[in-house]
Amino acid sequence: MAEQRRRPLPHDFHPPVASFTVVSDDVRDGEPLGQEQVYSGGNSSPHLRWSGFPEGTRSFAVTCYDPDAPTGSGFWHWVLFDIPVSVTELPAGAGTGAMDGLPAGAVHVRNDYGTKDFGGAAPPPGDGPHRYVFTVYAVDQERLGVDEGATPAVVGFNLRFHAIGRAQLIGEYENPAAG
Repeated sequence: MAEQRRRPLPHDFHPPVASFTVVSDDVRDGEPLGQEQVYSGGNSSPHLRWSGFPEGTRSFAVTCYDPDAPTGSGFWHWVLFDIPVSVTELPAGAGTGAMDGLPAGAVHVRNDYGTKDFGGAAPPPGDGPHRYVFTVYAVDQERLGVDEGATPAVVGFNLRFHAIGRAQLIGEYENPAAG
């Protein structure tokens, strides 16, 4: 697992941008995720609240990414964008496919489970702890310029050129080896 722990985060390849703050009632930075954020548990997106984003922010995007997934390309658990600048908090469970708790106009794209919602942590048994990187991006335009048919890679490509700020919170989860 040590090799996997060194895998870069998705925005390590993006230009530096301003940082701001994201906090959660459900996820503590560097600590294990609760069962609510686990695929076989509650499979619920966590509460997120952000502040201190840069002037010029016109919308937000939220992602959850596991860089430690044994895929060679990580695993996207959640990709949401076109969140209005007036929205600075998402309630727990807002990432359901039903879009409950999300503002009008917000867009989900398919995660690596193939669904347009939040998909909880589910590392292979015995693979060691995985990091789950929740990132809030401050975006310089109201619409990112892609639609719900985009892939996480295309959303990331557009965020590279339109993110003016970034906040992250990293939880961990490990699925122990079977008996």
